[in-house]
Amino acid sequence: MIIKEEIKKVTRTGELLVQRGIIEAELLEKAILIQSSETGFRRKLGEILVEDLGCDRHEIYRELARIYAFSEIELDKESLGERRIQFIKGLYDTLDRETREEMLKSSIVPFRVDEQRQNALLVLTDDPTDRDRAQIAKKFGYRHVELAYARRESLRWWIESIYPTTNEFLQIIEEASNKMETLDDSVEDEGVNEDALDNEINQSLLTNLIEGCLVEAVRKGVSDIHVIPGEGNKTDFYFRVDGKLQLWHCQEFVKPEAISAVVKDRSRNVDRFEREIAQDGFMQRNIDGHLIRFRVSILPIVAAEYRRKLESIVIRVLDDRKVVTDLTKLGLQRQAKADFVKAITKPQGMVILTGPTGSGKSTTLMAALFQVLNPQVNVITVEDPVEYMIKGARQIKIGQHLDFEGAIRSILRHDPDIVMVGEMRDKQTADIAIKLANTGHLTFSTLHTNDAPAAVSRLFKMGVEPFLIAYAINIVVAQRLIRTLCTKCKQVDTEIGPEVPISLGFSADEIKATTFYKAVGCDACNMGYKGRAAVHEALLFTKEIRRLILESGDDVNEDALRTEAVKNGMLSLRASGRERIKAGITTCEEIAFATAEE
Repeated sequence: MIIKEEIKKVTRTGELLVQRGIIEAELLEKAILIQSSETGFRRKLGEILVEDLGCDRHEIYRELARIYAFSEIELDKESLGERRIQFIKGLYDTLDRETREEMLKSSIVPFRVDEQRQNALLVLTDDPTDRDRAQIAKKFGYRHVELAYARRESLRWWIESIYPTTNEFLQIIEEASNKMETLDDSVEDEGVNEDALDNEINQSLLTNLIEGCLVEAVRKGVSDIHVIPGEGNKTDFYFRVDGKLQLWHCQEFVKPEAISAVVKDRSRNVDRFEREIAQDGFMQRNIDGHLIRFRVSILPIVAAEYRRKLESIVIRVLDDRKVVTDLTKLGLQRQAKADFVKAITKPQGMVILTGPTGSGKSTTLMAALFQVLNPQVNVITVEDPVEYMIKGARQIKIGQHLDFEGAIRSILRHDPDIVMVGEMRDKQTADIAIKLANTGHLTFSTLHTNDAPAAVSRLFKMGVEPFLIAYAINIVVAQRLIRTLCTKCKQVDTEIGPEVPISLGFSADEIKATTFYKAVGCDACNMGYKGRAAVHEALLFTKEIRRLILESGDDVNEDALRTEAVKNGMLSLRASGRERIKAGITTCEEIAFATAEE
């Protein structure tokens, strides 16, 4: 009976969200279905809409606050003056450490005392409808506590300004840096002196360096960490930020072999004593209250000193909080978005993402999957390796006893509705994926090609029959990632000559109507750029496109496919880039670099 009442309450709340235009009725039905399928602790409607169905958190929770008559306070950086910091910190300091940490974790921030009633306190949080937070807020000691809604990002910025997050591992290293001394450089011909390495690891606090590096990478939004041994006893640590490598730390006076050994010791599925083969492993850490996974790739490299056995290490940061679950956040332009949504909402067929490594294919696939995920369909993924956990999908684990091809074949017997194949690596994989798409399954996959028409040629050259290609595929989307201009420091480029935009395909009229910007650089960005966006080329398979493929002789005519697609409204990668330039999002130089292969 209690559960029925809860569902009624959720339904009423959800109907109000629908009436106010915040969500669609279909989305509400999905959320209620997900909640009713959960056993034990049932999550609230807002959590399901945001976490499972990709809704904008601020829009949902702000409207829920309004429905339950909570006021909203808009915060900005300017309003956090010294006086307010002292007031907030003063109240936090009256609490015991456990209570204070609980409040900070729940984004509970005291805002002001009522001028008319000195025993009444206004407290901000990003979910005032949560009854537990109301109880926690009473621990400030005021007789009357009123909750109000504030945006999560703003609250987090205030909290970080009042209690800056420190990297305790790096603090330890800094305090003990004078203790780091190099060992004897002698290396025996027959191998590395393991006892000497253990001694160096213990003496130099390298464990704290590696742990501090992982923490810092997560907090700075880094995608990859590169650990590169140099000549002598020096190792460089690089962070990849917005697609570019930046030197983060140079560790001197410590053998690179010792640093490699520490990374291996702290990784799973890696043999510390093996230094002559490539190895792949993983780590996971709880950082700032979130479980973060790291994929570790280790490669032996040549050293100038032939007796040294050096290894290059790349650590991919897999932060599930970065997974895009809302298609609108992918930045697909109008026609591309309409074609993409049309393709992924069909009951069967294949959706292919193409582009080089690091072009954001997996991000787009994830966003597409989250649009079609619901408890009524069986979603199976085959990836090697699995990067992000997808709630509601069954993700096949590849290992010694089940390889990629074997997993693909097994899917056919596992009653799938939707399948994601990480990559079509060869004819065998492509044949099975296309067979799935042709037998009533919606199938997602990726290919490494430069543009969308080239994906058709690639499958053709793999040996896949033209009629299978023509009728199995719904859409092919090629994409690239571009750096976006920092909004704080970007400036109008008054010196740009017409030859640059003309080389990108701008017409004379477009040049006159466009304001071109240049990257400058400030404390808030990376050389004038901050963040990334995508440019897309969406090749929707129309009747004419299918006919052109069926009539292919010994080779697919990519130019004919491209011409027909453009007639139907497709933007090429470069044309998509021009739209980004017109919108003031990026520069001509960035688009020229990103689409150079076109």
